Amino acid sequence: MKSPILFLRKVALIEAVSFLLLLGIAMPLKYVWGMPLAVKAVGWIHGILFIVFFGALVQAARVAKWPFARTALIFVAALLPFGPFVLDRRMLAFEEEFRRSN
Repeated sequence: MKSPILFLRKVALIEAVSFLLLLGIAMPLKYVWGMPLAVKAVGWIHGILFIVFFGALVQAARVAKWPFARTALIFVAALLPFGPFVLDRRMLAFEEEFRRSN
């Protein structure tokens, strides 16, 4: 069985990069240089990626039979700018745990 956690890790990191682009580039472009289109474009992309991330999280939690606390930890980490990067090593351990159990 292919690991849904691998997909979740990839999506989480891509979503985290989009969040940093939104905060670090698009927001200054809007509020410092008066270019609101940057936030609109990057915001849409980030929003779509966050929805994909949430779907991948629900799928991984269901398939791997994660406890609610683990799922909640990963969700909260996605709300923080560097959260997915910090949590990635633990996610790798979750992926290995899933592979050993299947």
